Amino acid sequence: MDKRVYQGSSGKVYPYPTVETIGTEKKKKEYITVYLENEYLKVMVLPELGGRIQRAYDKTNQYDFVYYNHVIKPALVGLTGPWISGGIEFNWPQHHRPTTFLPVDYKIEEHEDGSVSVLCHDVDQMYGTKGITKITLYPEKAYIEITGQLYNRTALPQTFLWWANPAVPVNENTQSIFPPDVHAVMDHGKRDVSRFPISTGVYYKHDYSEGVDISRYKNIPVPTSYMAEKSKYDFVGGYDYGKKAGILHVADHHISPGKKQWTWGCGDFGQAWDRNLTDEDGPYIELMTGVYTDNQPDFTWLKPFEEKTFTQYFMPYKEIGNVKNATVDAAVHVSCENGSASIAVYATSIHERARIVLKAKDTILLDDMVRLSPVDIYRKTVPMEQWKEEDLDLAVYGEEGCMVEYHPEPTEIPEIPEAAKAAKDPKEILTNEELYLTGQHLEQYRHATYLPDPYYLEGLKRDPEDIRINHAYGLLLLRRGNFEEAEGYFRRALKRLTERNPNPYDSEPYYSLGLALLYQEKEEEAYDAFYKATWSNEQQEMSFYYLAILDARKQNWKRAYGHIERALVKNMHNIKARGLKAYLLRRLGKTEDAKKWIAENINLDPFDFVSGYEDILLDPENERKKNGLKQKIRDFQENYLMTARDYAEMGAYTEAIRVLEDCKKPYPMIAYYMAKKDKAEEAEAFLRVAEKELPDYCFPNKLEDIQVLSFAIKNGCRAKAPYYLGNLFYDKMQWEKAVKLWEMSEAEDPEFATVHRNLALAYYNKKKDSVRAREEMEKAFLLNEEDARVFLELDQLYKKLGETPSERLKRYEAHQNLVVKRDDLYVEYITLINQTGDPYRAYHCMQNHIFHPWEGGEGKITTQYTLSLVELAKKAIREKNYKNAEDMLRKSLVYPHNLGEGKLEGTKDNHVYYYLGQTLKTQGRNEEAKVCYERASIGTDEPAGAMYYNDQPADMILYQGLAKLQLGKKKEANSRFYRLIDYGERHLRDEMKIEYFAVSLPDFLIFEEDYNKRNQVHCYYLMALGNIGLGNREKAEEYLSYALALDPSHMMCNFYQGWYRS
Repeated sequence: MDKRVYQGSSGKVYPYPTVETIGTEKKKKEYITVYLENEYLKVMVLPELGGRIQRAYDKTNQYDFVYYNHVIKPALVGLTGPWISGGIEFNWPQHHRPTTFLPVDYKIEEHEDGSVSVLCHDVDQMYGTKGITKITLYPEKAYIEITGQLYNRTALPQTFLWWANPAVPVNENTQSIFPPDVHAVMDHGKRDVSRFPISTGVYYKHDYSEGVDISRYKNIPVPTSYMAEKSKYDFVGGYDYGKKAGILHVADHHISPGKKQWTWGCGDFGQAWDRNLTDEDGPYIELMTGVYTDNQPDFTWLKPFEEKTFTQYFMPYKEIGNVKNATVDAAVHVSCENGSASIAVYATSIHERARIVLKAKDTILLDDMVRLSPVDIYRKTVPMEQWKEEDLDLAVYGEEGCMVEYHPEPTEIPEIPEAAKAAKDPKEILTNEELYLTGQHLEQYRHATYLPDPYYLEGLKRDPEDIRINHAYGLLLLRRGNFEEAEGYFRRALKRLTERNPNPYDSEPYYSLGLALLYQEKEEEAYDAFYKATWSNEQQEMSFYYLAILDARKQNWKRAYGHIERALVKNMHNIKARGLKAYLLRRLGKTEDAKKWIAENINLDPFDFVSGYEDILLDPENERKKNGLKQKIRDFQENYLMTARDYAEMGAYTEAIRVLEDCKKPYPMIAYYMAKKDKAEEAEAFLRVAEKELPDYCFPNKLEDIQVLSFAIKNGCRAKAPYYLGNLFYDKMQWEKAVKLWEMSEAEDPEFATVHRNLALAYYNKKKDSVRAREEMEKAFLLNEEDARVFLELDQLYKKLGETPSERLKRYEAHQNLVVKRDDLYVEYITLINQTGDPYRAYHCMQNHIFHPWEGGEGKITTQYTLSLVELAKKAIREKNYKNAEDMLRKSLVYPHNLGEGKLEGTKDNHVYYYLGQTLKTQGRNEEAKVCYERASIGTDEPAGAMYYNDQPADMILYQGLAKLQLGKKKEANSRFYRLIDYGERHLRDEMKIEYFAVSLPDFLIFEEDYNKRNQVHCYYLMALGNIGLGNREKAEEYLSYALALDPSHMMCNFYQGWYRS
């Protein structure tokens, strides 16, 4: 799934397990729930579902100011599958968060001021960064405070985004409230732009040219995202004019520029997704708020051991309508009409003597002293006389000064920004600097369809000693676990860097070289490189940390302590360094200092598990501390492994073993680490245990895992250890190493199905050996014929190898028990039934199954639904059963709920209306037929390389032309037919690749697509369609045969082969 696209960036899921099927039976399930409540609000938090706020309720007006979904009804929307709507989801370090449907660590804190917090903690298993979301409710305050604490606990720079995602209930009366200076909004990746709030062009393929207010839910019929281009205001929100209540988000716009709305759309398509996600709670929109990000994807760097913290607030408000400015204390509305200014003020706490001042330039129009509170709303209309709206200044004062103020924006013609541009091909880029920056961008944004390697390598081809590119490419290789090769690039960077000056301005390559050497266990050389890196200020924190680590391994406690103190001078919030200091204080016998330091550590980060263990080592009889730590770790094996790795890094192997012994869950990597860190005589026993543990959910991916698994292989583990290490290397794009390791595993344990499956993947995608790929995949399935996923993948492979639909269908018929287990299998089964000429059976199969589509992968089952009915209608026409044909065609225009999808607004159904016209015409209903032909003739007449579910199918242009012929418009008809032919001829030999701005390609399809071949098939298909329209039977059949020779399973080519028989 190297090229899977999700939310505009990489859709890779390793090492997380995925869920690809959703059940249909509703069941009761208990979840751990934390409630926070004060006089005004009641908040529900679900630590077992990503730490989301599930409900936020305003007690003063009985209003759920975030969308409250009364059921947990997952749909296939998340990165790893299941996702639920409602509440506030905290998306980090990418969107949607990988653990959105998984448990997180949590802790409840009560504070001296009467406030209560629930802290939710999570370490991202892909990249190793950690985040704490602190959700706090204060007495007498009508807002929720969210404190984010993000920390990179790895040695390498990492990237992240943070989008808090409140869902908001919507209806005919709701509006998204963006700040008054937002005049332009942008799509994912800034690939498209619209004016705001009145859109005047085409956006998300919908025509708003008449001027449509897209801040209103009721005006957006299609799935749509938009993000504010920029704003100097700190708020965004939503309001229900019917209920006179809404939600506001407030955060400093300097670090929280992201203001976004997402909707499924109010049309049939969106309503279907509403049904997929809730039983009775209706539609919602998402009013997302981005911190350190203004777009999706828009990732920010988090340097090694760096912490970023921020605060954001969510609060209800009421009565005042369209907010013009808001702070955590108050929100104001100002509008001018008919010579008067209407103002309204809402406050989040009680202010007995709030002062409201309205000025027009230097003239005071209003100066009122009033009581404000969450239930005492101030509203007033003030005569403006000669003043303009932009002359006004409104300020609201509380006991401690100004709470909020607003000065209307001047009326200007806004400048609309340009959309982003795709990265050029490396050879087209003129300078090495641009090549370097493009590579960095692709890394930073976790780009799904472009790799940074070609940009770095092109730069090194031009200048082999380019410092920045050598260092960047070395870091990329280091991330992939290719330590030895990475070392060479760092040394090449240093060669030029120190050519004239041994003491460079930037010593980062020395630090990176130290890491590469450390991972190769060349500790003396690493020590020298780290020390040299400390010569410049920027690298001192990390380099002194690793010097302390290496000193601690030699039990040189005093020297280690001196180095860690110097590291902490640079960053007192370096959690790993603080844990190391706690360990060193204990080793130095400074028990009281250690206890005080540990208390500070746990106060700073309650999920610092090293400090938690050190606390217990200094107080071994304290059961409360033991139980508290155990509860926070929650028997999650990765928490134990992470803590043990931290100890092992320090050389504290005894402590590392103790941590691992506390994990009671059987897990292979626990045993492998025990073997690596324990005494030699016991290592063999642990290795035997590791090799026998179930491998089902073991997906190692840490750089430290390479040493541990390599140790296991050297010590005789030839079955599972090479399998695990092969998985790791394949994930890190070192497929040659992966293949050798998997082949070793296969040779040792030929009965292990998964390694055969993995080899099939590598043979086909990387070695281009389809014969061996087929052999391995067939072995995998024979070893476990109950594995529906492997059956699906085997069928994908057969499809790519040119098996005919009828051959594939036979296999499906022989494994019906598997077909019904997965929607994707069942959809493919129905497709094959349709392709082999049995539309009645296909239609019958669809009636008796409930489908669950992937977001972004819609359109597959609805295509089969329409096709089967159209084919049945054509049969009825041939049999002169026109009424039956008409009924089936009209039925095809409405999707039944069990398909799980609604019709996308703008779908033209040209083929349906064409045949409906034919049916009506044959019945003598000529006027009705004419209306149908006219409907069949609309839509774009420009062919395209279809890739997405909302692209118009190419054959709709054929039916446009056929309908034009029926309307007597032969020239217009022929122009469409020739456009199809012309497009095919011009693009037949194009070099193809996935679009740079691809936003959603969600399928878990493991075999790579040959896009050039796919394009050729598509072009032959278009040329065939054009010739069908022109009546050139021979030519049409020739092009169809060319297409089917390349792809025997091309759905539409199979259908149109029977054109002249129908």
